[in-house]
Amino acid sequence: MGQALPKVGLRPFLPADTSVLAAIFVASVEELTEDDYSEAQREAWAGAAEDEEKFGKRLAGQLTLVATIQGSPAGFISVKGNDHIDLLYVHPRFVRQGVATALCDAIEKLSAARGVTGLNVESSDTAEPFFARRGYVSEQRNTVSMGDEWLTNTTMKKVLGDNGPQSEAPGRPS
Repeated sequence: MGQALPKVGLRPFLPADTSVLAAIFVASVEELTEDDYSEAQREAWAGAAEDEEKFGKRLAGQLTLVATIQGSPAGFISVKGNDHIDLLYVHPRFVRQGVATALCDAIEKLSAARGVTGLNVESSDTAEPFFARRGYVSEQRNTVSMGDEWLTNTTMKKVLGDNGPQSEAPGRPS
């Protein structure tokens, strides 16, 4: 039998998390996206966390959740406004251990409970299959400038609400 995945805890972002979340952001970009983006693109992208004060203000100004494993931060997600997933990053050591899933599950449930009918994300090429498996639909391809580099991503959207089995139409046998 396979080994059980560690339990993922969730908590709100605290200003003291800024340095470790910036490090998770950089490690995730540098190590997990190398099949989809060049070294120069990854360096430009990772540069978004160089100014930790600015990065911390960005996280504090959004709904940001931190995923923990055995009490240590393993990933984070932030939502800008009511319906835009701005950041979702998992430390490479914790990939495929349910961290991103736990973060997305929580944000989707919180958003739906607040009356939000859908979420959107500008997904990296690396994360696009993850979001697609969760029911996000590709809307358009984008090219964004980061420093001196151009990166591609995809705007994806998901309708929130009851995505379970549809009820039978009235008068039809089940």
